[in-house]
Amino acid sequence: MRRRSPAVRFLPALLLPALLLLFTAACATGPSLEHQGAVTAPPGDSKHLTIGSAGFTESDLLAQMYALLLEQAGYSTRILSVTNREIYEPALESGQIDVVPEYAATFADWLKAKADGADAEPAGSPDLDTTMKALRALAAPRGLTVLPPGRAVDQNAFAVAATYAAKHRLKTLGDLGRSGLPVRLAAGDECVKRPYCEPGLKRVYGIDITAVDPKGVGTTQAKQAVQNGQDQMVLTTTTDATLDDFGLVLLADDKHLQNADYLVPVVNRARAGGSGVRDALGKLNTVLTTADLARMNEQVDSWRRLPEDVARTYLEAKGLVPKG
Repeated sequence: MRRRSPAVRFLPALLLPALLLLFTAACATGPSLEHQGAVTAPPGDSKHLTIGSAGFTESDLLAQMYALLLEQAGYSTRILSVTNREIYEPALESGQIDVVPEYAATFADWLKAKADGADAEPAGSPDLDTTMKALRALAAPRGLTVLPPGRAVDQNAFAVAATYAAKHRLKTLGDLGRSGLPVRLAAGDECVKRPYCEPGLKRVYGIDITAVDPKGVGTTQAKQAVQNGQDQMVLTTTTDATLDDFGLVLLADDKHLQNADYLVPVVNRARAGGSGVRDALGKLNTVLTTADLARMNEQVDSWRRLPEDVARTYLEAKGLVPKG
């Protein structure tokens, strides 16, 4: 097992309470968004960067890959895991965190709600270009730069049993809607109200959702319910690497119900907005796919490998960092 490079390190857990207080203070005392005005200063290029992780497997993997790529480009890095976006996003604005992996549509909606209130109309959309335009417009006044998205996307998805799909000749959600089959859906209890879930499946695809079984999003219990025929479909994500274990297959979102949650690096412009960071992280965009990310998630969650080892092995295999 390889050791993590000395330049890539996690902050000690004992520092987290002090840092969280620092983040809160920075939010309370910093200039309000309304008084920041136009961003005119040149983008910064600090050689010592803090990378934020949201604390779940996929975010940890992305943070590790960001750190290794930045180290290869001459930066020193440290990784800080902060699970609450309400904390790490203000820290990103204030420069306590310099880089975070984010999801385009989700982050656009979050920034829109932060600016206009919880009842604001969503800013994300199924179209990536539209979503990126909205996201960048919301991020720029906060001193944030959204770097180009890659090929990988982690968005909501729906899976059925492979035997069920084969019996009814289903490859897409459109096929399921046209089939007229009654569908009991395993999902979170919020599915009955969320536009991407039960209402959207009915409105966009005409799927006959007879009930929502509140077993959670992509949980083992939910997937087992579809496996044994108690339910016919489960809400999960496009990077769920365990579907084969339950004999499940994804149905394609052929009418684009789901928003464009492509992976995007978001940086503090004053500290990490220069071409060095952009070029280093851009190398990942050329290789990382949704399937790659699902396989890496599986290695951490099912095989119990460390995120830093999985990240390094992947980047070495793609020739983005030297073997060692």
